[in-house]
Amino acid sequence: MTKTGIEIKSLSFGYTKERLFSNLDLSLHGGNIYGLLGKNGAGKTTLLKLISGLRFPESGECRVLGLQPQHRPAALLEDIYFLPEEFYTPPISGELYRQIYAPFYPRFSVEAFQEYLKEFDLPPRKKLSEMSYGQKKKFLLAFALATRCRLVLLDEPTNGLDIPSKSQFRKLLARAGAEDRIILISTHQVRDMENLIDPVIILDEGRIIFQQPMHEVIRRLQVEIEAEQPSGDGVLYAEKALGGYVVVRKNTGGEETQLDLETLFNTVIASRDRIDELFVEEV
Repeated sequence: MTKTGIEIKSLSFGYTKERLFSNLDLSLHGGNIYGLLGKNGAGKTTLLKLISGLRFPESGECRVLGLQPQHRPAALLEDIYFLPEEFYTPPISGELYRQIYAPFYPRFSVEAFQEYLKEFDLPPRKKLSEMSYGQKKKFLLAFALATRCRLVLLDEPTNGLDIPSKSQFRKLLARAGAEDRIILISTHQVRDMENLIDPVIILDEGRIIFQQPMHEVIRRLQVEIEAEQPSGDGVLYAEKALGGYVVVRKNTGGEETQLDLETLFNTVIASRDRIDELFVEEV
């Protein structure tokens, strides 16, 4: 069992008698910024809570960095940071917040934290209660990255950020990656995460239906703009767009084309079985 990644095997969980997850399997490794995509209610936030030990599996196994998160071991808690979509900030200054909470994370970098605050244009001595929602979110994102935890879980991190802040966040996140670090981002705002999250994970109906690095997506799928509405068995997905139709097919010619995350998600949902077969077979 790896001590540097996440291993979930045959995990089942539900809030009621109806299971949210049944026999869920997932394996994540260091050095990646994973994107977790799914419809509303697919269980993305719940999965993050199971990984962080805030929810307990009913059956199956969940090991994070070699440990069981439901037991809340100190060795894991000091190396994992979970920033939920809905959060609370106490009415204290950012500097006092750092002094109180940073000691829980042995690898916390004060220098990096101050750098991130500067890039986000946040005053460290201003009370968090006096900040806007977007400012609070930026503060907590800066803190999360400064912990230097080997596992960082971010639930809808760009919600509440304006356009310049989203750009700053992407730059900071790209620099924060490391070989032993897993960053797992759950998001609906897929356009905010373009060219950043890789590999892509899609969760649907209680199971992982897609988990691939982007180089495999580009190798196996081809996207084109066509003037006429496409037809035929070769079409995996098509949608009306400015100037014609966006069409996704199997890449048979070896030419690389850019497939955005939103179109990829829609393609996987629309042609689940065919996508599954396509990514199992060799091109």
